[in-house]
Amino acid sequence: MTPPDLPAWAAVTVGVLAVAGAGLSFLGAVGLCGFKTFYERVHAPTLGATLGMALIVAASILFFTFAEGRLMPRELLIGVFLTVTTPVTLILLARAALFRDRVERGRDETSGEP
Repeated sequence: MTPPDLPAWAAVTVGVLAVAGAGLSFLGAVGLCGFKTFYERVHAPTLGATLGMALIVAASILFFTFAEGRLMPRELLIGVFLTVTTPVTLILLARAALFRDRVERGRDETSGEP
């Protein structure tokens, strides 16, 4: 549903931003499937999700600003929460994987297996 007073340039800009954001998020998902190691796999989705989310939030802000006739900054809260939680999740997953690798490496050294 587009409001009748939404300018054509704004509608095109919103569409381009939303499609570009979705495309970057999709590339992150493809990177998740395409890489071989866990450390490579965990990196691609976080980059794609962060930049893709930023473009989609920008499209949402632009659309609702024109639809409501006033600045709609509440979408920024979504962007802030996602921007903060995505890197934290990456760090926690990477640390858990490093811990797991160290424990497995320690078992191999104590058991005498190569």
